[in-house]
Amino acid sequence: MDEQTLLRYSRQILLPQIDIEGQQSLLNSHAVIFGLGGLGSPVAMYLAAAGVGKLTLVDFDVVELSNLQRQIVHSTADLNRPKVESARDRLHALNPKIEIDTVNEQLNEQDMRALVNSCDVVVDGTDNFDTRYLINRVAYVEKKPHVSGAAIRFEGQVSVFRHDQEHQPCYQCIYHAGVGEAETCSQTGVVAPLLGIIGSVQALETIKVITGAGNDLSGRLLLLDALAMEWHTMRFKKDPKCPVCSI
Repeated sequence: MDEQTLLRYSRQILLPQIDIEGQQSLLNSHAVIFGLGGLGSPVAMYLAAAGVGKLTLVDFDVVELSNLQRQIVHSTADLNRPKVESARDRLHALNPKIEIDTVNEQLNEQDMRALVNSCDVVVDGTDNFDTRYLINRVAYVEKKPHVSGAAIRFEGQVSVFRHDQEHQPCYQCIYHAGVGEAETCSQTGVVAPLLGIIGSVQALETIKVITGAGNDLSGRLLLLDALAMEWHTMRFKKDPKCPVCSI
């Protein structure tokens, strides 16, 4: 690392759990972020700031006025722009040293597998079950760690699925297909800072997965009731009947 790089990441390098070795791991890593909305915004900004060397941003939407209440990577000047382009420019302004690729389309499973195969960690910031199931299945097949978050109203949750380790549960071990229709923020609403909290936890868990610092949330679902400002943790195990990871 040169002097400017050391200075940029100096507060992180001071942490013994990260140090020079962990920072180098971040610089050498590649994270794929699915969804550049309320969760993907803080995830992308913190991973860029922390020095994840390559980010691939995947989203096929454009920036709309109603997004700006919570999707902080975008600005009013970005209205009607593809979200991946808006986010790319904001992240490069924050950290011009990192590499950013964009995918402005809805990927099929084959193309998603090729992309996920090339990365070190997958971050899911999407907002519908069909896409979450697909990301989980692809991450499992490609044996890539998978950081998942969700937020609606005043409620949020985060977990990590270590598909790169044996005998670990996957997303569908918790959320069985066909359990009911997923609610969306456009239907029920969401308070803006909640996305920042949950997205920040996702970013932190991603950094922990890459650097090996601490204990990640694998096997645990972290739940937030923001109205009461209470956190709860639910432990879960691999479902022996899971159609994804137990076949």
